[in-house]
Amino acid sequence: MNREEHDDRQRRCPRLGGTVSFQYCRNCEKERQPCFKIMDCWWEALDIAAYVEANYSSELCRKLAQARPNPKVNQLLELIEAAKRRAESK
Repeated sequence: MNREEHDDRQRRCPRLGGTVSFQYCRNCEKERQPCFKIMDCWWEALDIAAYVEANYSSELCRKLAQARPNPKVNQLLELIEAAKRRAESK
């Protein structure tokens, strides 16, 4: 699978809130690494698991497969708890 073959595809980025190309997603992190959410974002549009496996090291494939950001509900609950602790400490 050619590394650049999907570069022109576009979708809304949940991190940035706007439209980005696949090329951005595969190069947005430091050292030109793919975004940690690439598997979550592109699984419906292409066989992203096969793409990642064909184009990246097995170590990076494992990292991307395991990268699951904290769901929004959990993030909100954590923020609420932190706010409560701050309010109690005043």
